[in-house]
Amino acid sequence: MAYVDHAFSISDEDIMMETSYTVNNRPPIKEIVLAVSLLVFGTFGIICGTIMAYNRVGGDRAHGVFFAVLGAVLFIPGFYYTRIAYYAYKGYKGFSFNNIPSV
Repeated sequence: MAYVDHAFSISDEDIMMETSYTVNNRPPIKEIVLAVSLLVFGTFGIICGTIMAYNRVGGDRAHGVFFAVLGAVLFIPGFYYTRIAYYAYKGYKGFSFNNIPSV
């Protein structure tokens, strides 16, 4: 007699349970708005910081470098999550709106 592992077998009860669930792959609007705003403000900070450092606004280059670094800190996560949202919207394999953390 053959050994049958009943823990991993599918019985008629499993088929008849009819567990209905909906796949919720809607885009998370608040998270995408946050990601795009981080991207926009980061780009704005990098551009303004570079201009401020070049023109020595505030007497030295430190103010401009500060704004450029702050812009980079905002730009990096904004770009990352905006890219994930775009690829998930386009349907690229391996990308989903579930990869974007909730706020």
